[in-house]
Amino acid sequence: MHILETKRLILRTWRQTDLPLMSEINQNPKVMYYFPERQSIMQTKAFIDKCMDHYKKHGFTFYALELKGTGEFIGFTGIAQVGFVSHFTPAVEIGWRLAYRHWGEGFAPEAAQAVLTLGFDCFHLPEIIAFCVKENQNSRRVMEKIGMQYDPQGDFDHPKLAQDSLLKGHVLYRLKADKKTREEY
Repeated sequence: MHILETKRLILRTWRQTDLPLMSEINQNPKVMYYFPERQSIMQTKAFIDKCMDHYKKHGFTFYALELKGTGEFIGFTGIAQVGFVSHFTPAVEIGWRLAYRHWGEGFAPEAAQAVLTLGFDCFHLPEIIAFCVKENQNSRRVMEKIGMQYDPQGDFDHPKLAQDSLLKGHVLYRLKADKKTREEY
């Protein structure tokens, strides 16, 4: 089902045909550099199933992302309830993961801005957060481009990662509904 549209992108619910393409993205070492492991096709299927269950329960999720002109599947962008307990939960997070060949084309901020508008205007969320590994400058730049503010007091160790993981330290970004930007894509 078609959910959102920007100048260049369509955000929609997931299809069975997305599984091999998303699995390919989840196997790319550059895409998964700041994750503890690359994801198998079964892990990717579980992720997609979880997204669809979240959509049925909440009305929003991490949506499949495709190019408007060609229909090419390029990853996902969306919002979802944070799936762990931390000092900032319960909360709704925004996230994205795109095929490496499409990095640097502005697709992540374009889709993320549309998703923020959906979250604030349609679901009346008071705040949307984002987080990533401290060293992940690409994701941090996207967060800043879409108007999110770094909250240094919010930094945390991700509870789903091992204590000795080099990826454990995460930064927290926030955007409150009354501070959102109105940039159109």
